[in-house]
Amino acid sequence: MCCLNAVFWTTGLKTTGSVQDNINLATFERLRFSIPDLVEQKRIAHVLGSLDDKIALNRQINTTLESMAQALFKSWFVDFDPVIDNALATGNEIPEELQARADRRRALLSANTATTAARLPQDIQQLFPDRFVFTEDMGWVPEGWESSCVGAEFDVTMGQSPPGHTYNENGDGLPFFQGRADFGFRYPSNRIYCSEPKRLAKKADTLVSVRAPVGDVNMASEECCIGRGVAAVRHLSGSCSYTYYSMAQLREHFKVYEGEGTVFGSINQQDFKALPVLTVPEQLVSCFDRISGGLDKKIELNTQGINSLANLRDSLLPKLLSGQLSISEAEQALDEVN
Repeated sequence: MCCLNAVFWTTGLKTTGSVQDNINLATFERLRFSIPDLVEQKRIAHVLGSLDDKIALNRQINTTLESMAQALFKSWFVDFDPVIDNALATGNEIPEELQARADRRRALLSANTATTAARLPQDIQQLFPDRFVFTEDMGWVPEGWESSCVGAEFDVTMGQSPPGHTYNENGDGLPFFQGRADFGFRYPSNRIYCSEPKRLAKKADTLVSVRAPVGDVNMASEECCIGRGVAAVRHLSGSCSYTYYSMAQLREHFKVYEGEGTVFGSINQQDFKALPVLTVPEQLVSCFDRISGGLDKKIELNTQGINSLANLRDSLLPKLLSGQLSISEAEQALDEVN
């Protein structure tokens, strides 16, 4: 497909069609274009392959960085590891439901091979309580943390679809996301725009799919318009990282709504805001944001790098095939991104 696109680009061919762009067989058979010899093809493949390798490496790094932040969120706010550690240190009772976890933490912290990550700095460790209390709706939770709901802890904006005639692919207005169709690893791809947006998401808001599949999450890379298949969420503290990983952690709750509805699953505003979460001390939210925010910033920069590399690769291909750009010039462009 890339090679055909390059052919169309080098010949100046414009495809036409009433519904979608197309080319008929007679026109296709009349196309004339030159193909580089095998040696030249291999050199071109090497240049483009180097860019693909860099893109793949950045994607792998991003996956690792997100996994690190997810693991930290789960340890602090789901498994309550620091609270268990404090309870063990002070000799406070560990609830039976948490005993297995406590045994694993005790073994980990007492082992000579205990990792630095398992032992928090003292200034962070002391932000966590040293005992648990029982709640009817969420079971055992850290003392001082209260059971709550999404609507009480987060600002939630449910999307609203603008009139269809305001949609375009020309970049007129703001990027528009009707659902999760354009969601990527972390950020959605700008494909459709809207000239008369109704509901907006701010940069770094967490975008949540509220129509099938319910619960997929992304982060807005810029201000954008959201349709009825998307909600924009941000914690009341303003912490973007805490919001993102909180919504990702709610995936099991979202699954309940996947099978509902006459055509496909969905979750309405009332049910979304009623989903259970904890009220976490603001100091801890801020602390998590400082740590995971650094990881998220690296993901953002890597993503920008991936986009730049992909744009460079896509621009080099037709120029190399057409002879407009020499291999040495392409290699020089490649060196500039190393």
